[in-house]
Amino acid sequence: MVAAAHPLAAAAGAAMLDSGGNAFDAVVASAAALNVTEPFMSGLLGLGMATCWVASEGRMRTLDFQTPVPRRFPTDGIGKAATVDGPLAGGVPGSLAGWATLSRTYGRKSLAETLAPAITLARDGFPISPFYLDMLEVCGKRNMSEGWAPIFAFGGAARVGMVLRQPELAATLEAIAADGPGILYGGSLGRKVVDGLAALGGCIGMDDLEAVEPMWEAPLVADYRGLSVHVPPPPAESFQFLTTLRLLADTDFSALPHLGEEHLDRVFRAIRIAAELRIRRNKSKPDSVRALLSEESLAPLRARLTDGSPVWGRTEQYGDGPLATGPSLKEHTTSFSAMDTDGNAVCVTQSLGSPFGSGTVIPGTGLCLNNFMNWGDLNPASPNHLKPGDRYAMCLAPSVSTAGGKPVLCLGTPGSYGIPQTQTQAMVHYLDYGLDLQAAIDAPRGRLWDGARVALENRVPTGTVEALRARGHAVEVVGPVSWSAGGMQAVSRDPQTGAFAGAADARRDGAAVAATR
Repeated sequence: MVAAAHPLAAAAGAAMLDSGGNAFDAVVASAAALNVTEPFMSGLLGLGMATCWVASEGRMRTLDFQTPVPRRFPTDGIGKAATVDGPLAGGVPGSLAGWATLSRTYGRKSLAETLAPAITLARDGFPISPFYLDMLEVCGKRNMSEGWAPIFAFGGAARVGMVLRQPELAATLEAIAADGPGILYGGSLGRKVVDGLAALGGCIGMDDLEAVEPMWEAPLVADYRGLSVHVPPPPAESFQFLTTLRLLADTDFSALPHLGEEHLDRVFRAIRIAAELRIRRNKSKPDSVRALLSEESLAPLRARLTDGSPVWGRTEQYGDGPLATGPSLKEHTTSFSAMDTDGNAVCVTQSLGSPFGSGTVIPGTGLCLNNFMNWGDLNPASPNHLKPGDRYAMCLAPSVSTAGGKPVLCLGTPGSYGIPQTQTQAMVHYLDYGLDLQAAIDAPRGRLWDGARVALENRVPTGTVEALRARGHAVEVVGPVSWSAGGMQAVSRDPQTGAFAGAADARRDGAAVAATR
């Protein structure tokens, strides 16, 4: 089973399974296909992380392919706006290295085989959706590079059903399939990236690309309702998700009506407390975070879940969060998952940052550079201060949960600093209220922001909204489905029967596709 944020990307992954590949081949094929079909969300000049259950080794591993800050990044001389659009906004590309590492380490197929569906999609094209049009509108007032509009904007006349063909991207992927990832990390494609950015005033050098090396690491894990939930360790900020679950571990949700004021008040309070703990402990050592997740550390904080006083706090980062107008430039990432009959389970979250990343297209490649410098902190006092050559914290949180030593759930989402918020709410719907996987993802969610602000989907009862406001939550009702509440994809497997289930979020163009083999 494969779940991804575009039907053709999920189908590309399922095709790998049908042709004898495994879950690792499937996620690489889906990742590359998303570069084509969701070019505003992720691509090989982006960054990401994966959480993986490796059946042949009987263990969980995480892969961090988020690269360090560029060595010549002008931390002391750059303004926040320059980390949103333009050549200085980008982090060193890590996604292609991550895909290649997953393929080489555990896949059955070659990298070229897993790239083949993406090459076909880029060359032949695919029909654009209403969601694609929304992304074009989001970017309408941004300072995109000269090469962006001719590839992606259809001369300003885009409409649903028009076919997006990307011949330059197809040629780039074909070159990678023929020559391997080294073509970017020190080869001819890398030279195009470095020279193209230098001509625009960028700072990424060939030495930055040559130094890229994805890192295998041991995950963090916390127990919740019989599941052991695994996520990447710091500097990933995914420990906020685990912290929130542990804060809620003593709550008896069976006594709290679903989507009632007690249910949502309890969850929102836990999210705010966990967000503040994450901000204060960014880039902590894994052992320090494990201590934070201990019962001794969290038990005293649980009183704040029920003491009735308003909970005010930060949700973004130490200083100013990513510069954006509302959520329109913040919530754009993608997450996808695969499980196979061998017992492997892989969840990947990857991103360009904002829609089409920094808006900087590398001439002749069809590739957009990310803008991940927008997610670091320019405040020197911040634990997550951007320092050239250093790793920095990011809010990606792909998760794989086990029960009885077997993988039973892959769950991931986009959403910037809403990622751990969205995952927590879905887990409560799924595990505490017994909703099936699709219903748990479809259920109404909120996105918490700095202070007391909550953007809450309007499918929550009006009485609950008013009661939450009376408890100090500054609730703003938004539409029935909101991008700010993420775009979750999930795959589960019944540990007794081996049956798979997949679910995809109606907030995006997602789909779950089962392999037939």
